[in-house]
Amino acid sequence: MTVVLEPNRAEANYWRSIWRFRELMFFLSWRDVSVRYKQTVIGVTWVLLRPLLTMLIFVAFRRMVGLRANEAPEAILVFAAVLPWQLFSTALSEASGSLISNSNLITKVYFPRLIIPIAAVATALVDFLVTLAILALLMLWEGYAPGWQVLLLPIFVVLTLCLASGFGLLLAALNVKYRDFRYVVPFIVQFGLFISPIAFKTQDVPEQWRLLYSMNPIVGIIDGFRWCILRGDVPLEWFTLACSFLVTALCVWLGLAYFRRVERGFADVI
Repeated sequence: MTVVLEPNRAEANYWRSIWRFRELMFFLSWRDVSVRYKQTVIGVTWVLLRPLLTMLIFVAFRRMVGLRANEAPEAILVFAAVLPWQLFSTALSEASGSLISNSNLITKVYFPRLIIPIAAVATALVDFLVTLAILALLMLWEGYAPGWQVLLLPIFVVLTLCLASGFGLLLAALNVKYRDFRYVVPFIVQFGLFISPIAFKTQDVPEQWRLLYSMNPIVGIIDGFRWCILRGDVPLEWFTLACSFLVTALCVWLGLAYFRRVERGFADVI
């Protein structure tokens, strides 16, 4: 008996196929994690140093411009914002280049191509857990314990992953046809780092610019992380959070729609 694997455009069957290939997704995630951490020192060291150096730079910037944190120790205030940004930037970078790095697999056998960027996003969770452990040690060092709000932190973790997945799917699909997009992602990450409330709080933005600033979906996510980690001492702007949910939903819809539309031609173009 001959079994033929071919793409199916029916949505119900497509998502059912993803579930059937779930072991492949786990394998790809495990492979990427193993390559990054197995028999390497620089990989682990970089995961530790990257958030710490980012925190130190922004703490120094806050002191240079005269900003002071009254709600919590300054290092924790900044690190609580570095945490979601690192998760988003890592997941976006991994997902956007995932199809190109797995081109040999794509051209040899059919499976739902959506599995590849999803697996790439999942690998970012490992770095996130390492960064979260650093934050826990920092809070222990400062003697600053979180409140009940920390129980809601997984909601914002999922929201961050959804935002990275939406952008990642769009950029991954564009990167297959237009290889110039591989240069766009580092620019997005670098530019987004400076326009996001990491060195400062959303409340520090002038009121007349607050509405426009809220259109940046990572703003509400960072505010949510700070609210959860800093015992609610940093207020959560509900309008900003609503904007983050809406923009994230739009990004996921656009990324998924475009990815599904061009998915058939990946093997021919890549």
